[in-house]
Amino acid sequence: MPQDDVKLGYSTCPHDCPSTCALEVEVLGPDRIGRVRGARDNSYTAGVICAKVARYAERIHHPDRLTQPLRRVGPKGSGRFEPVSWDAAMDEVVARLAEAEAKHGPETVWPYYYAGTMGFVMRDGINRLRHVKRYSGQHSTICTTLAWTGFMAGTGALMGPDPREMAKSDCVVIWGTNPVNTQVNVMTYAIRARKERSAKIVVIDTYRTGTAEQADLFLCLKPGTDAALACGVMHVLFRDGMADWDWMRANTDDPDGLAEHLKTRTPAWAEAICGVPATEIEAFAKLVGSTPKTFLRLGYGFCRGRNGVMSMHAASSIASVTGSWRHEGGGAFHNNGQIYHWDRSMIEGLDVRDPAARVLDQSRIGPVLTGDLRDLRDGPEVTALFIQNTNPMMVAPDLGKVHKGFARDDLFVCVHEQFMTETAEMADIVLPATMFLEHDDLYQGGGHQHIMWGPKLVEAPEGCRSNHEVICDLARRMGVADRHPGFAMNPKELAAHTMEVSGWGALDELMAQRWIDIQPDFDTAHFINGFGHDDGRFHFRADWTHRQNGFGPDGVPDSMPDLPDFWNVIDAADDERPFRLVTAPARNYLNSSFTETPTSRQREDRPTAQIHADDAVTLGVADGDRLRIGNDQGSLVLHASLTDGQRHGTVIVESVWPNHAFEEGVGINLLVSSEPGAPIGGGLFHDTAVWVQAA
Repeated sequence: MPQDDVKLGYSTCPHDCPSTCALEVEVLGPDRIGRVRGARDNSYTAGVICAKVARYAERIHHPDRLTQPLRRVGPKGSGRFEPVSWDAAMDEVVARLAEAEAKHGPETVWPYYYAGTMGFVMRDGINRLRHVKRYSGQHSTICTTLAWTGFMAGTGALMGPDPREMAKSDCVVIWGTNPVNTQVNVMTYAIRARKERSAKIVVIDTYRTGTAEQADLFLCLKPGTDAALACGVMHVLFRDGMADWDWMRANTDDPDGLAEHLKTRTPAWAEAICGVPATEIEAFAKLVGSTPKTFLRLGYGFCRGRNGVMSMHAASSIASVTGSWRHEGGGAFHNNGQIYHWDRSMIEGLDVRDPAARVLDQSRIGPVLTGDLRDLRDGPEVTALFIQNTNPMMVAPDLGKVHKGFARDDLFVCVHEQFMTETAEMADIVLPATMFLEHDDLYQGGGHQHIMWGPKLVEAPEGCRSNHEVICDLARRMGVADRHPGFAMNPKELAAHTMEVSGWGALDELMAQRWIDIQPDFDTAHFINGFGHDDGRFHFRADWTHRQNGFGPDGVPDSMPDLPDFWNVIDAADDERPFRLVTAPARNYLNSSFTETPTSRQREDRPTAQIHADDAVTLGVADGDRLRIGNDQGSLVLHASLTDGQRHGTVIVESVWPNHAFEEGVGINLLVSSEPGAPIGGGLFHDTAVWVQAA
């Protein structure tokens, strides 16, 4: 096609990644796109996006996209569906939800969703229907809960230094994230700091990732032991006079108590727990202690365990021991969510929410659907699910229970999706959904500081409808559309209202500018004016009790240490299960998204289990051999990939592969517990003890 026929549109990546990249999209026609690039004039994206989104034409124009409503005609999971009209499909959904409600009450219906899109209108509008109808609520724990709770325990606020300041740092610590695979922009700034300032890059992870390959110093630790490493580092800082006492006395709650507590948390003590040699811990501590402009970029990975909040709190405390917050290019950053102060009442119907309606734990969908009374919170069984933006049959923990629950004959399931996912295969009604370039939506960056607009650039395939259209149509057919004005508004109107009431001005201005940079000033972002707690101080002594809301494991938070420490509650290896499993993200998949696109599937090839070469010798297996990995929740077969990039006894399975990619039809999350993390719940995807044997 001649270049003159190519129009350039702009948008925002909607997928579940804090980068939320600004995009330039080649629009080849009314319903067709070409190449996708990062927007060069966005100061955070800076022209760089991940390879999978650059290939988005493969996804949006995929021949297997759903384009017609389907009704199940065979047994659940048989894959036998017949096409039906939209009217017939929606009428059946309304009738089945009404039938369930009449028999068991409204809480028997559970609208279930997550972050298949990060757009406010398309992701969160399901809550407006939930609140108007008084359906069961959702405690969204599968991703962020443990990390956010741990970070805010210290800072009192979910914000931090401008992430672009990494380029002005002299030491960038990338801890618990692999930005070569996801959040690629983090590497943009880390590499810039190295090139322009000769900055050192430190990577801390459980295996040698693509990010670790680019590090000046790579600290490879055992899963779930990050807090021990952090404590060993802080011990050295206090011991060797590198702690900033003046800053701590002015800005933290109990530096003396922390220093006394850490006297026994030596590098040797830490080595015995985390596996990182004491000499490397000493070297890392001296680097951090002698480099005022040290930027701790803290990800989600190291928080996905039973002691995850403790790990996050301990890691973020390092910046307060050194006082690096005071420097441009210094401090600790995780997420900027708090700077936006959104009022999403119109989108979500928060003004009509009944606080007495029960709330169910998203990560516990398996126990919920199999009738666990504690999880049901003494309410009725869930007999109807309406699902958008997530694929629990593949991504939820404890897949054995999840699959058993979805197989119930008395459970009605409607799935609104773009592809026939494994959750859609278990549905009674499947509705075809639009993709982000086919509808308007409003976005924010988590890993940066922009409010962003994502306009409709192309027409969707005939038959596809947006999440917003479906939610509003359901409300109309149920006779409740008049209970909230949001049902009568289109996406632009909802976005405009939300911008205005949140204090961010007119939507027209955002649309004209494409994005708005709302990064707070230096003093606010670096907590120079005080941290988010009432006393304005960083809290070394975390108060876990005030975060208890009825979720989380029994006996918590009473048993949680208040000062940074290794809290030994992980699913530890033992004689029967001598290996620790980490289910890390893959480069070419994003949770269950992109598992359908040809290039991503080709590059990932097949599910593998990365094991240490010495462990392979003990097991009597060679590279490529079949392995069986299991625990008391079940077992599955993968192919061995031998490496020396992790500690002995650690098994790495990258990506969330579809269940059908495994020999026995169940994916890796079969082995992951749905036990809630402390203190208020959270997914434990990197905290699993397993046995491994030749298959």
